[in-house]
Amino acid sequence: MKREMFLAAALILLASPVSLHSAESDPPPILREVTLQQKLDAQVPLDAEFRDEQGRTVTLGECMAGKTTLLVLAYFRCPMLCTQVLNDLVKGLKGVPWNIGDQFNVVTVSFDDRETPEMAAAKKKTYVEEYGRSGAEKGWYFLTGQQQPILRLANAVGFQFRYDPKNDLFAHPSCVMVLTPQGKVSRYFLGLHENREGAYSRDLRLGLVEASERKIGTPVDSVLLYCYRYDPETGKYTMTALNLVRAAGIVTVFVLGLALFAMWRREWRKVSHAPKENPADALPSARD
Repeated sequence: MKREMFLAAALILLASPVSLHSAESDPPPILREVTLQQKLDAQVPLDAEFRDEQGRTVTLGECMAGKTTLLVLAYFRCPMLCTQVLNDLVKGLKGVPWNIGDQFNVVTVSFDDRETPEMAAAKKKTYVEEYGRSGAEKGWYFLTGQQQPILRLANAVGFQFRYDPKNDLFAHPSCVMVLTPQGKVSRYFLGLHENREGAYSRDLRLGLVEASERKIGTPVDSVLLYCYRYDPETGKYTMTALNLVRAAGIVTVFVLGLALFAMWRREWRKVSHAPKENPADALPSARD
């Protein structure tokens, strides 16, 4: 049990944005083989076949259904890391104004080929209930499959994992990926997220807007995307000072424009409502 807890703790360190090379001691050998290579704009295999929670054969493309999709690689027996990634994800999605199954889908794929649709169904029930919005069960898929399609998908997105037979656990990175409706990787959200002050919800929201080519979202989201920049190293959106200054300048010009328009409109009303002078009154009278 102590070995399992140590390995799980080491995996959490691996999931952190902080590099392990800065540690005083080298990581366990198995962790040296675990990497996450960000392959932005890579195409996922839409024809890869898996089994859904009811045991039906489905393709990744069918589960995406032409929608912007959040992709999570996580095995269901994972004692710590995968569960925490899914916990963080559902908490973050509660702060996103759009609903799973409507504007976007979520696909969770187990990379343990021994896991079954029954295990997927139990996991799905837990997280759909925790999410708490109607219709989510139609847009959140929990898939299992054979080794070949699992490796095709994992290699396509740069997700490298290794099996530890001594502890019957997998060493793996942790991330949530955003896919475009065409199935290309748009963003990686790395590690674990506590969603402090709604930061993870904001990142998920901006990632969905960008991946959808702004087909979902509001003008406010477009402004936020102007002020925030995606940082691949941290897997987060960070505010850029230059764009913030530019945005403030645009807002200032807009406000000044409104003020000038209001002043012009007020003066125009004064002129248009002023009594008009009768030309006859301006002529000298006969008595004069």
